[in-house]
Amino acid sequence: MKTRLISLISVLVLIFSFAFENYESELKQIFQTEDIDVKIFILKIEQVKEIEKLSGVSCNFRFVSFYIAKKKEKIIGYGYIDTHIIRGHPEIVLYAINPSGEIEHIRILHSEEPPEHSIDEKWLRIFKGKSIEKDQIRLRKDIPNITGATLSAKAITDNARKVLAIWKILFGK
Repeated sequence: MKTRLISLISVLVLIFSFAFENYESELKQIFQTEDIDVKIFILKIEQVKEIEKLSGVSCNFRFVSFYIAKKKEKIIGYGYIDTHIIRGHPEIVLYAINPSGEIEHIRILHSEEPPEHSIDEKWLRIFKGKSIEKDQIRLRKDIPNITGATLSAKAITDNARKVLAIWKILFGK
């Protein structure tokens, strides 16, 4: 069992090392630093339950990786890559979080949505400064809906809460 777990972790580290190369430049640009590390976690069942309670979103995974941006050994931000499915197509979204646990930036890295269902940068900027502790981050409540892109807007909004809850559990205490 232990050997199988070590093998699985080794394979996952290789996969994330490859993905890291692709996302690293995005994070460097957002945080204006060259020092980006990746930290991998295996969530405990209790942590998953707490994430679901905080976010109101199902967390059906236990393997999590965060990118940590530093300047002169001081943490200046965190990055999380979320992948979800919209209308049968993958969408990859980067959530950048500042050291206070607030969203700094959200960037859609890949989407196969047609142009009429796309989300613009202006709408994504609404999330800046939002945190799991002081904001609801609910579509049609404090986050406006986007006509024609409701599924994407809901996925990005719900996952923002989930990502902030994961951040709080792992780094916010």
